[in-house]
Amino acid sequence: MNNDLWQPSATIQTLHKRGKMLAEIRRFFFRREVLEVDVPVLSQAAVSDPFIDSLVVEYRHFVEDDPISYYLQSSPEYAMKRLLAAGSGCIYQMAKVFRNGEIGHRHNPEFTMLEWYRLGLDEQQLMDEVSDLITAVTDIKNFRRISYRQAFVEYLGLDIVSASDSLLAQTMREHIEVSGDYDTDGWLNLLFSHCIEPQLKGAVFIYDYPASQAALAKVKIDAEGVAVAARFELFIDGVELANGYHELTDSEEQARRFSADLQQRKLLKLPQRPVESRLVTALAQGMPECAGVALGFDRLLMLALGKGHIKEVLPFDITRA
Repeated sequence: MNNDLWQPSATIQTLHKRGKMLAEIRRFFFRREVLEVDVPVLSQAAVSDPFIDSLVVEYRHFVEDDPISYYLQSSPEYAMKRLLAAGSGCIYQMAKVFRNGEIGHRHNPEFTMLEWYRLGLDEQQLMDEVSDLITAVTDIKNFRRISYRQAFVEYLGLDIVSASDSLLAQTMREHIEVSGDYDTDGWLNLLFSHCIEPQLKGAVFIYDYPASQAALAKVKIDAEGVAVAARFELFIDGVELANGYHELTDSEEQARRFSADLQQRKLLKLPQRPVESRLVTALAQGMPECAGVALGFDRLLMLALGKGHIKEVLPFDITRA
C-alpha cells in the first residue's frame, strides 16, 4: 500500500498560485460586469457529442427506490444558455466538469472549465477578450490568428476546399501510418491534430472551421463564398486551450444537430443518452445574440507555471481522489 496517496498531487506552493489565478480571473470579469453563475453539476440530460462520454450517476429519492440516471456535466454550456434565454445578461462560471475515459498528461476525468458568454459579440470580438484574459493572468502578450483553411495551406500545402478525401488520406499516410478509412472530417481531424497542432508555436487562434464542424456555432459565408463555422480554438505551443463560438440561436437547427449527433452515436454503437430538449425550448423562447467560449483552467495554469502533467496543478488528481 502506498502511504503517500493521502497527500495532494500538486505542491502547496502551486496550490497558492492556483488560488491566485482563480482570484485574478474573477477580478477580470468583475471589472467587466460579467455575472458569475453556478449551474448544477448533475443533469437529467447528457452531452450529445459522439466524442465525449458522460459519467452516469444513480440517484434515489429513497434508498429502496429504483435508481434514476443523472449525468455529470461535461460542460456547463446547456444550462448557461438556458440562463441567457431567461435574461441573465453576460455570464461566466468556473465549473467542475467531468468526462469519462479522459486521462493523461493533459487530461483528468474531473477538471475545471472557465466558460463565459458575452452578449452582442461575435467570435472575432470574443477572441479579443480571450487574449485580454490570457494576458491578464500570464506573461503571454502576442497572439496570432489564422483560418483553418489557411493553416492547412501553410503547414501541409493543402486547400481543404478542393482536396479530395483520397488526397487527404494520402497526405495523412505520408506523415503517420494510419489503418482504416474515414470521412472528410475524420481525415481533417487527424491531419490537424497530428500534423498541424505540433507546429503551432506561441499563442495561435484558429478560426473559421469547416461548416461540418460547427458543433453549436452559427454557420456563415466567408469572404471567398465558402460556408464556415463561426468558431475558433486557441492553441498555445500546440496545446488546445479554448474553444469558442458565435452561438447558434436557431432552435430548429439546434434540434436537427442534436438528432444528427444521436444518429452518429448509433452508427458508432455508442450509448444513447437523453438529449437536452430544454435547451431547444429555451432557444425557441429566444436567446440573445452572443459569443461564448470554454477554456481549460488547469491547462492554462500548467502553461503559466511550466508544468508537464495536469496532476501537478490539481489538489488531488484521479489517482488520489
